[in-house]
Amino acid sequence: MDIEFTRPEEIEGRSMAIIQRELEALGELPPADRLPVIKRVIHTTADFDYRENLWFSPGAVEAGLAALRTGAWVITDTNMAKAGINKKALERLGGRVLCFMAEDEIAKTARERGETRAAVSMEAAAALDTGRAPLILAIGNAPTALIRACRLMEEGKLKPALLIGAPVGFVNVVESKEMAEGAGCPRIIARGRKGGSTVAAAIVNALLAYK
Repeated sequence: MDIEFTRPEEIEGRSMAIIQRELEALGELPPADRLPVIKRVIHTTADFDYRENLWFSPGAVEAGLAALRTGAWVITDTNMAKAGINKKALERLGGRVLCFMAEDEIAKTARERGETRAAVSMEAAAALDTGRAPLILAIGNAPTALIRACRLMEEGKLKPALLIGAPVGFVNVVESKEMAEGAGCPRIIARGRKGGSTVAAAIVNALLAYK
């Protein structure tokens, strides 16, 4: 079998062209404003189910773009998601990315309450003083983080400019996403059991790459 060696800068472009062709073969393309996000997630996962799984509230893409372009702080629920976000692109817009999961105080509070660090980390996000910078939550692992974020929003303690809900797994995952669909903020949700830190990061990166 002959293997074609491609220059690194060509690989992504060729991959996106393949994804575009395969999406077209599946039928009607997703709306133009959502297509770059869906393509980026498929590129990250090689999973075309995201053509149907990714759900967008009205205006979610526009809200995310506006937040990023005004120096948004992105809060993730894993250091893996934090590592996967294009920090250079984010910093060029005056933004930053934070994850509280490894902080000693978060771990201590979680142990004392018998809760997950992911849930407690959302309280840390709610307590942040970002100045005028909007907040984006990129949750790609823990349903407990998504549930706590939704409850904090219900209590008026957390007001993200965009909520990305993409936890993965089997316990409370679908339920947390259903809760998030009813949240009072712009949101992008990976419905069903699928998701992950790479998916959450891919959604942020897709928004950062919008032209």
